[in-house]
Amino acid sequence: MKRGSTWSYVIRVKDPETGTSKPKWVGGFATENDAKEARDDARVKARRGEYVDRNAVTVAEYMEEWINGHAIEIKPKTLRDYRLMIRLYIVPRIGGLRLQAIRPATLTKLYRDLHTSGGAKGKALSARTVRYVHTVMRKALRDAVEVEELLPSNPAERAKLPRTDTPEAGTIWTTAQLRAFLTHARPHRLYAFFHLAAYSGARRGELLNLRWRDVDFEGRQIRITGTTNVIDRRRVEGTTKNGRSRTVSLDGETVKVLQDHRERQEAEQLKAGEEWKNGQHYVFVTGFGEPVYPDTVSSLVRTFIAAYNAPKGGPKPAVPLPPARLHDLRHLHATTLLLAGVAVHVVAARLGHTDPAITLRVYAHVISEQMATAAEVFAEAINSPAA
Repeated sequence: MKRGSTWSYVIRVKDPETGTSKPKWVGGFATENDAKEARDDARVKARRGEYVDRNAVTVAEYMEEWINGHAIEIKPKTLRDYRLMIRLYIVPRIGGLRLQAIRPATLTKLYRDLHTSGGAKGKALSARTVRYVHTVMRKALRDAVEVEELLPSNPAERAKLPRTDTPEAGTIWTTAQLRAFLTHARPHRLYAFFHLAAYSGARRGELLNLRWRDVDFEGRQIRITGTTNVIDRRRVEGTTKNGRSRTVSLDGETVKVLQDHRERQEAEQLKAGEEWKNGQHYVFVTGFGEPVYPDTVSSLVRTFIAAYNAPKGGPKPAVPLPPARLHDLRHLHATTLLLAGVAVHVVAARLGHTDPAITLRVYAHVISEQMATAAEVFAEAINSPAA
């Protein structure tokens, strides 16, 4: 039926609570064919019990309501990141569309456009950020289906992400380069932090949250129980990324490094006297016992590398250290273990991955190297005289 300048249709939909059938009028279609096509689709969904009332809420309106409703249950850093993805990448591009008009192709185009020109000044956006946008959309639209009943299915589940050959990890040093870096960092009062980061594979925030009670010298292990982040210039502590605590074993050298670090910290405490502020007994603090700001240790990596490559009053190294991030020490730890033949599930447990499949995805390039030599390893084992 034409009403004014638009077309409408009516179907009968059964109320799931009363079992009675009621007419549902839906309008706003530009042509008669559009209305008929939508009516036929609605009839099929009504028979399946999948009919969803037409709703005019936009993507921007829904995303704002969704993120505000989940603010209590999402970790502060995750909440900040979600809001950033929504504000920078989702709302500006598809915020004005009706939520119920979103199709898999809509999101596929969104991801493709972001990947090619979604960054600052129209530059390409990293594949990692595009995947994060997809994660936010998938979670939000899942609630639109299962909780709000605004959508019959989640279009994000069938959307396609841009293909990329870019590996997850950044620069991976060799073991020799790691030794050179740690040797250069040894005189610094926070040397133990960088040694432990490389030898445990723990995240920056996890180590900055570490207390002395979490260090078991006799058992040669540390207990990762939480993490530290900075949100709006304020230090915030919370659970680990997967919400679980874990125990990470240590080698003898690392235990000795931590013991030396504790002695140094005790000497600093005596020197600071009443100005010492480490009431929480953190393992890594400033010279006055205050918690270390996360960006401090990240920037120190760049400082150490620059000083190593261009030493004052001395010759430059024959082989300079390539640029790397603090997080790359974690990647180096995992890569070294995998190449040494340590089982994936063991590496996943050390890293705090909830599922070894995550480790397999992130370090697929390392697994591929192992697969390339697997045939030779098997043949050598079979043909060995000892076998």
